[in-house]
Amino acid sequence: MGDTHNGETPPRRRRPLSLALYLLSAVLVRSSSGGAAVGLVTLTVGHSGEGGGATVGGVLAALLIVPNIAGPWMARWLEGAKDARLTLASAFVAFGVALGGAALLYGEVALLLVALLITVGGLCDPLMTGGLSSRLALIVGDDDRMQRRAEGLDSATYGVGNIAGPAAVAALAAATSPVTALVVLALGAVVGGLLLFLLPAALATPDRTGPAMAVRDALKVVVHRGPLRRVMVATMLTSVSTGGVMVVAVVLGTQLRDSAGAGAALGAAYGVGNLAGALTVGVFPLRGEPEKLTLRMIAVNAAAIALCAVAPNYLLAVVTFALAGASSSILFTATLAVRSQYSPPTARAQVFVIMAGFKMAMSAVGTALAGTLSGISPRFVLALGALVSCTAVGIALLDRRHVRTTAPEETEDSAVVRKP
Repeated sequence: MGDTHNGETPPRRRRPLSLALYLLSAVLVRSSSGGAAVGLVTLTVGHSGEGGGATVGGVLAALLIVPNIAGPWMARWLEGAKDARLTLASAFVAFGVALGGAALLYGEVALLLVALLITVGGLCDPLMTGGLSSRLALIVGDDDRMQRRAEGLDSATYGVGNIAGPAAVAALAAATSPVTALVVLALGAVVGGLLLFLLPAALATPDRTGPAMAVRDALKVVVHRGPLRRVMVATMLTSVSTGGVMVVAVVLGTQLRDSAGAGAALGAAYGVGNLAGALTVGVFPLRGEPEKLTLRMIAVNAAAIALCAVAPNYLLAVVTFALAGASSSILFTATLAVRSQYSPPTARAQVFVIMAGFKMAMSAVGTALAGTLSGISPRFVLALGALVSCTAVGIALLDRRHVRTTAPEETEDSAVVRKP
C-alpha cells in the first residue's frame, strides 16, 4: 500500500483496506495482551502446583499491569515519532519477544529475569491499547460517521481480544502445553506489529505542527479541558462498578444455580454482550456530541447494572448481564470519540493513554472491592456499582453547569473540536 504525501490521510478508496489491516493488527495484539495473564498463571501453576504457582503467576500477571503508570511517557515517545508505525511495531514485537522469552525461560533461569522480561512487556501495553487507538482517526479521515463506525469496530477488538486470548490459552494449554500457548500469543503480537508496515504513512502524526507536548502539559490538558476532564472523572468512577462485574457474575451465577459452571456462563454472557454492543455501533455508528453520549451511556449502564442486581432468576440474570456488557462497550466507544475529538494534535496519544490508564487503575480497585464484598452479597455490590455510576453522571452535570455559570464564554467545549 503506497504512502500518502505530506502526512495527509490515505485516499478514500484505500481507507477500507487500511481500516481492515488496522483491525486485524489490533485483534492480534489485544488477544495477546488479553490472554497473557491467564497464560502466565496457567504456566506457573502447571510448573509449581496450585499453591506457590498461583502466587508467582499472580505476581507476574500484575507486572503486566503495573508498568502502565509509565503510559504517558510511552505515549510521548509515540507522539514524537517521525513514523508511528515503527514505534508501535517495535512495542508490539518487544511485547511478543518478552512474553515468549519469559515462557521459554521460566524454570530455566532466575525468576527475577523472567519478571524483568514481563515488566518490559508491561511497558509496551499502553501502546497496544490507547496508543494504537489514538492513531485510528488518522487512518479513516475526517468523516464523522466513518470515525464513529471505526471507533465501534476498534472497541470490538478489545472484546474479541479479551475472549479470544484466554480461550486460545485454554485450548492450546490443554492440547499441548502452557509454554506453547504463550509462544503462540507472543507470535500474534509480533505479526500484529509487522502488519502495521502495510498501513499508510498517515499512521504517523500528520497533523502535528510542533514538538510533542510534555507529559506535564498533557496532564494539564486533560484536567483543564472540560469534556476530557468530565469524561475522565465519570469513567473512572464508572470503572469501579464495571471493573468488578465479572467477579460478581461468577458469585451470583453460582448462587442462582448452585454451580460453578453457571457462574462462568453468566460472566460469558457479559462478555458476549460486550462484543455484540461494540459490533452494533460498528455497523450503526453513534451520533451526536461525544461527551453527552458518554454521560447518557453511563446512565444506561447504571440502569443495566441495577437490573442485574434485582434479577430474580438465572435466565433473567443472563439477559441483564448481557445488556450490561453491551452498554459497557457502547460507553467505551463513546469515550473513544471524546478522546479523539477533544485531544490536541500534539498530545493525542498521551490523552488516550492517560485516560485509559486512570480507567484501568480504578477498574482494578473495582475488581478488588468486588472480590472482597461479593462473598457478603453480590446483589449489594451491583446495586452499589449502579449508585456510583449515577453519582458519576451527577458530578459531570454539576461540572458542566458550574463552567457555564462561571465562564459562559469559555471555549473549552467548542474551540477545541478538531478534525484529524
